[in-house]
Amino acid sequence: MRKILWILIGLLPTFLGSCAFVETSLIRTPKPLKETTISGTGKDKILLIDISGIITERRRTSLTGLTERPSLISRIKEELNKASKDSRIKALVLRINSPGGTVTASDIIYHEIKKFKQEREVKVVASLMDIGTSGALYAALSADKIVAHPTSITGSIGVVVLKFNLELLLNRIGIEDESVKSGDKKDFMSPFRPQTPEEREILQEIIDKFHQQFLRVIAEERAEADMEDIVKLADGRIFTADQALKLKLIDQIGYLDDAINLAKAEAGLTQAKVIAYRRPYEYKSDIYSKSVIKPEIFALFLSSLADAMIPKFMYLWVP
Repeated sequence: MRKILWILIGLLPTFLGSCAFVETSLIRTPKPLKETTISGTGKDKILLIDISGIITERRRTSLTGLTERPSLISRIKEELNKASKDSRIKALVLRINSPGGTVTASDIIYHEIKKFKQEREVKVVASLMDIGTSGALYAALSADKIVAHPTSITGSIGVVVLKFNLELLLNRIGIEDESVKSGDKKDFMSPFRPQTPEEREILQEIIDKFHQQFLRVIAEERAEADMEDIVKLADGRIFTADQALKLKLIDQIGYLDDAINLAKAEAGLTQAKVIAYRRPYEYKSDIYSKSVIKPEIFALFLSSLADAMIPKFMYLWVP
């Protein structure tokens, strides 16, 4: 028996040497973007950029936690960086389907698109799909032209901060807040107590500033719009495509094909390929294809309690 054991031990290195070991990871990390031709022909290109879901700086993780993708603004920046190295890209089409998002993330996308447009001297057309409200409209203002689908909902110009007062609930289950603070305003957005009138006034001042910034961007980018009308209706209400066209918040009503043709015309092109950037595990067969987006609101509720308690100033339509 001992002899057999030693024989097996002796054969072990030979056995292991003949085996192929593959190192794998349970967590799938993002791969580099690759160009995909969606439609059209020619040397010149129109890049289709997808802006879907809530606009945020948060990285997107699957519900299992095994798949992680860059945040929306990180992915858009990555696409723009890749596009900046391709002189054949003559126009961008922003396919937007979003209720908006945080003030900062919306402003970053607006800024990055504007900077790319100016540095590369390319034309940009935004195409609003189902929803293009609040921060999504803010981002769309970076475009030279805005096209809205006949059934699009847009507008919701304004700012919101969600704050919950959990004091009564916590009292019922016997939990008390014993935070130590350096000043009485240090925790003025705490969910564990109600706001004082003075604290509400402070918060309102910040919200009004961000609201004025939104209106200022509209005034700069939509020169033909009557700002008196816009200001009157900038109370958070939403608009149909017809209403937005009358207010001159958009340039025309049409489909994604119309937005692509408009981008081609704006760039002075007779023919061009429509391209998109994708990762190896993504499939995009036509202009309506996009990455699968997990339910964003559900994902927010599954976030850690600590993160959920962080107050966020948002250009967001909250039905």
